[in-house]
Amino acid sequence: MARGALRRVAVLGAIALATALGARESQAQNAAIAIVTNSRTTANDLSFLELRKIFLGEKQFWDDNSRIILLVRAPVARERDVVLTKIYRMGEAEFQQYWIAKVFRAEVSSKPKIVYSSDMTSELVTVLPGAIGFLPVDEVGPGMKVLRINGKLPGETGYPLQ
Repeated sequence: MARGALRRVAVLGAIALATALGARESQAQNAAIAIVTNSRTTANDLSFLELRKIFLGEKQFWDDNSRIILLVRAPVARERDVVLTKIYRMGEAEFQQYWIAKVFRAEVSSKPKIVYSSDMTSELVTVLPGAIGFLPVDEVGPGMKVLRINGKLPGETGYPLQ
């Protein structure tokens, strides 16, 4: 094969790879965010208002009186941005100040547990009774329960965390 033809094949291969990777990244960036809990948690469906109260630390116990353990991704995760925007309705600085004030006023015993990866969220949700966190829907694994929000699962029309 001539050099020019090899170069064209290499360029076309690189374009195809970049297109495939770009499509995968675009899908991940558009993936719905699943609210996940430990499989033993009694909740199956929350209203968006109930979800917001949990994430704001206003509701700290499940209906069976077990403590809610709130897991929140570290800054720069796309799913954290979605949760801050849609559930908290706050920016990063407001979120940090909100939790500092809640702890200072002794309204909660501690801030949410910060997790640094989806794998860490998955692991903690599966082993900690009462844990609740969030993941891109395509990263939900075995041993965790995906909660319905307003009766909708991720990907269904009307699901609030798209």
